[in-house]
Amino acid sequence: MLAVVSDTHAREESKLQGRTAEAVREAELVVHAGDFCREPVLDAFQSAAAGLRAVYGNNDGAAIRDRVPEVRTVEYAGVRFAVTHRHRSGDTGLVMLGRDRDADAVICGHSHRPRFDDSGGLPILNPGSHAQPRGNRPAHAELTPAEDEGRLEGKLVTPEGETFETFRIEGGSTE
Repeated sequence: MLAVVSDTHAREESKLQGRTAEAVREAELVVHAGDFCREPVLDAFQSAAAGLRAVYGNNDGAAIRDRVPEVRTVEYAGVRFAVTHRHRSGDTGLVMLGRDRDADAVICGHSHRPRFDDSGGLPILNPGSHAQPRGNRPAHAELTPAEDEGRLEGKLVTPEGETFETFRIEGGSTE
């Protein structure tokens, strides 16, 4: 499983609870789309996750920026993701970033609003925030390989374990 989290906004700990904590511990790979806020939070995620691939967000200071990039490419089960916290040009900029990186989908954070949108050329996944939802539903994303190679089955899940949206991401769809 690939677990995706973002926007922790904490001082000392990961603030992982319930199903979100389980998903991070169980996942083969964890993507954090930025805004840890403090270096001990990044350390906590590195301790909790078997494999962490993170980017920094607009609220992450120099210590975190020295350790993780602003943008990265992550591959999982035949699907390639461009990962960033945000793009000043909104969804259009995110899609362009994904295309520049030959990605099948884009993972981002920043808004604290969980969503999956495949209407704009490349799918965009924002897991929301598990710890600071700011009026949105607290959430993370879980993606598992489908029976068909090169496709992931995904879901947005609350820390209480409620799945409130499901989706699919196809690998190898870029031209």
